[in-house]
Amino acid sequence: MRQSYLKNAALLTVSDVALRLAGMGLRIYLANALGGEGMGLYQLVLAVYSLFVTLATSGVSVASTRLMAEEMACSRPRARGMLTRLCGVALALGLAAMAGQWCLAGPAARWWLGDVRGAKALRAAALGMPFMAVASVLRGFFIARGQVGPNVASQLAEQAFRIGVMVAALEATEGLDVGTRCAVVLGATAAGEALSAALMAVFCRRDAPEAFGHDRAQAPQAAGRRIWEIFWPVEGGRCLASALHTAENMLVPACLAVYLGQRSTALAQYGTLKGMALPLVNFPFGLLGSLGVLLMPEITRAHIRANRPRLTSLLRRMLRLTVYFSAFVGMVFWVWGQPLGLVLYGSREAGAYLEILAPALPLLYLESMVDNAMKGIGEQRAAFRYSVWDSMLRIGAVVLLLPRQGMRGFLLVILLSSLFTCAANTRRLLAAAGIRVELARWLAGPLGAAAAAGAAGWGLRRALAPLLSAGQGMQLLALALGGAGMGAVCLAAGWPFGLGAEIRAACRGGRNAESSGHSREN
Repeated sequence: MRQSYLKNAALLTVSDVALRLAGMGLRIYLANALGGEGMGLYQLVLAVYSLFVTLATSGVSVASTRLMAEEMACSRPRARGMLTRLCGVALALGLAAMAGQWCLAGPAARWWLGDVRGAKALRAAALGMPFMAVASVLRGFFIARGQVGPNVASQLAEQAFRIGVMVAALEATEGLDVGTRCAVVLGATAAGEALSAALMAVFCRRDAPEAFGHDRAQAPQAAGRRIWEIFWPVEGGRCLASALHTAENMLVPACLAVYLGQRSTALAQYGTLKGMALPLVNFPFGLLGSLGVLLMPEITRAHIRANRPRLTSLLRRMLRLTVYFSAFVGMVFWVWGQPLGLVLYGSREAGAYLEILAPALPLLYLESMVDNAMKGIGEQRAAFRYSVWDSMLRIGAVVLLLPRQGMRGFLLVILLSSLFTCAANTRRLLAAAGIRVELARWLAGPLGAAAAAGAAGWGLRRALAPLLSAGQGMQLLALALGGAGMGAVCLAAGWPFGLGAEIRAACRGGRNAESSGHSREN
């Protein structure tokens, strides 16, 4: 059992890093192929697309994982019947989302996006909705069985196929308008979803005899009511959050255009921030995800068993490791933001955004980890409430600040939003777990290690200046050497102050949570 857990955790971590690397490489390629204005239009289309994706998948995905786990523990024939019903619901939702996005593509592009060129991309993206919905149910089935291999294999195949189709399509459409090129990019995404669904269906058919036996499907008890009881709260909450997020993304370029007086320039600035800088800022969080894979199940178990000392120790460990990692990554972007923007995107503007956002990284990363921990201890309603409040405050701030301050106002909104959500979620988590705030103990080591890494980074940047002015290969080498040097200094500086003990304990999967974590913290 333990070996299976560790194997799944390792497989998920490796695959997540691989997918994020591939996604980041694709983002860089798209930024160079589409340009700032094209990336701005692409991000606007994604904002509307994500709303319909939420409608098609969010409720049935959660319902599939929970209900399939329940049925397989009781009756295999009923489990087969439940999977059939879930796939039917998912297909109906996917078709409804596809029809809605297809029919609303023209009005949405004109009135929501403010750019009719986005209509073709919205229609192309809509074609993948039914496949995505059914695949989400099948993924929930495999998660309920404790198998991550099929999900990982389908996602890797989908990503490889999608990248290949996108690159070929963009090369074939070079010179055409950005609306057409965005449409082929989203069309490749829809084709990838179809491939993923087909692979998941093949895996499910292969594993069906073992999972369900050879008996015919039986009708599960109160299937409709049980699906609805899970589906409605999840679907309603996530659709509301997605709608608020979409509204914000619609308002940002419109308010920037008021400040700049030109729609195309506003779209280019929006694309540089949302399509270039922010994905790069969020990329290292995938490495932090391995910590969540190891700690979050332990946190949930400690909460269920009312083991307060273990829960306290695990949460403290999560907080300290997150602060160490995020402070280090923020320092890396502060030191190397400009070279990164130039080397990867050929954009000084993207580099400037990276430097400005660097101080907010500890808040962004900590808020994401705390949000997951709150769900693990049953505080998901509070997390959702804070998320809705944050979205409404962001929309109000965007309307007030961007027409007067432009992109500086939006960067301020991001910083203040990160501060609000991080403070609210962390305060709620600590109160729910009964943990006393000890800022000096939690922050001294991480900030000291990050400061040492920053000093080393500036020295390395000066020493590697000749490489940074050479070809792209040498520039990438300089960035890699600089990041590795800063990482080594941060590790050496933080190791004696608890970082080493926390890393060793986290890698052991929390088996020594009380002894190691408690002794270090108290």
